[in-house]
Amino acid sequence: MKIGINVGYSGSTMSVNIDMIKQADELGLDSVWTAEAYGSDAVTPLAWIAGQTKQIKVGTAIMQIPARTPAMTAMTATTLDQLSGGRFLLGVGASGPQVVEGWHGVAYGKPMKRTREYIEILRKIFAREAPLTYEGPHYQIPYQGADASGLGKPLKSILHGRQIPIYVAAIGPKSVQQTAEIADGWLPIFFSPERALPIYQERIEAGFAKAGNGKGYGEFDIAVNPTVILGDDVQAGIDMLKPMLALYVGGMGARGKNFYNDLACRYGFEGEAKTIQDLYLDGKKKEAIAAVPNDLVDEVALIGPVERIRDRFAIWKESPVTTMICGVVQPDVIPVLAELNG
Repeated sequence: MKIGINVGYSGSTMSVNIDMIKQADELGLDSVWTAEAYGSDAVTPLAWIAGQTKQIKVGTAIMQIPARTPAMTAMTATTLDQLSGGRFLLGVGASGPQVVEGWHGVAYGKPMKRTREYIEILRKIFAREAPLTYEGPHYQIPYQGADASGLGKPLKSILHGRQIPIYVAAIGPKSVQQTAEIADGWLPIFFSPERALPIYQERIEAGFAKAGNGKGYGEFDIAVNPTVILGDDVQAGIDMLKPMLALYVGGMGARGKNFYNDLACRYGFEGEAKTIQDLYLDGKKKEAIAAVPNDLVDEVALIGPVERIRDRFAIWKESPVTTMICGVVQPDVIPVLAELNG
């Protein structure tokens, strides 16, 4: 089991607890990951972090696929990989229609097909075996649309790189299967070691089979992201995380189009998920937060005193999870994670 930390994305101001990250680096934690929504981007803080650390890997969880062309992502990834001494891990994801169309101003379309094309192009760019050409529903390189100049020329990356590990954020069963087929790692959100495996195992193994190259769990990094809250009052820690769960399950999407609500339902919280969404979309956020089940929060996080965190960690360690990217805001958590990492 590898253990890293996730510093997420910004609120209204941007800051990075670089001292905490340096401590994680010094204590031998595996990786540090950033994120993006519609505020801070994932790459800029990661470059800042990579420049001030020595050995810890640096990953994006995630870079939004619709926000960048595949070529721009490949350029960014290879640049940061080389400047960091080969420490970069590329996490990408489709995001959701509210952000894709409401913020980036592009069609959400068919995210699974777009993701497959995107990764195929990234791997071709990284390989540098030939000038880049690609023909698909989402991407045509060189561009040949009706408004094309006709001057587009297949190009090969000037920068020589490597096949950087590619992780995909996915929670839908079909998208998880595709991720197991085409990616090096999976970034699931709100992963419950007790409930997730029965839901996803068949899909993951079907993806391995479709890859057709003997791929299995040993070649696939399941990198989950539990938040870790250290403290004697377990209920207080659970209550700290309920607003986030309420936002995602209740408000991150419309009725009938909320992937996180669907996940809560697959976990067996159908009634609670409907209540949370109804309350949240009706503007009753406090009531929605109160409706988040304690069990759901506790299963997707590590909360409590050191002994309880250690006991709960054992459950994760017995699952197929290979990396834990822990959401951390308390510097005191870093030595605890280092102990578990050992």
